[in-house]
Amino acid sequence: MIKFALACDEGHGFESWFPDGAAYEKQARRGLIACPECGSTRVAKAIMAPAVVGAGRPERAPSAAAPVPVALIDERQRALREAVRSLRREIEAHTDDVGAKFPDIARAIHTGEAPERAIRGQASRAEVEALIDEGVGVLPMPTAPDELN
Repeated sequence: MIKFALACDEGHGFESWFPDGAAYEKQARRGLIACPECGSTRVAKAIMAPAVVGAGRPERAPSAAAPVPVALIDERQRALREAVRSLRREIEAHTDDVGAKFPDIARAIHTGEAPERAIRGQASRAEVEALIDEGVGVLPMPTAPDELN
């Protein structure tokens, strides 16, 4: 495991653990690392001092009972994350998942060719823009906080 000091494009600093440097690079390229302060995925490594074990001092093994470091968030951020989770659960409970057929079914519901119902699914940016241009009301589902890291 390796700990990196990170900073987002808004200047917020934080630390995170990764299995190795390649894992950090892969997650960063995919936009999977988010600032716990503002949620920005524009994150880069910050300057940090390396942990060096001197020849005169033996390396200390971590205690088996020692807790694993985790990102700390304040109560407001915790409440916001829970609100997003709750909203997603409500959307999932009261809509039909139509998957990749979403644009076609949404369009059919809009034109009256299919019965009106609440649906969710996947659509590309171009498909969403086309639906909006046609007057079909669509909204993105909020990203779950756990999907960001």
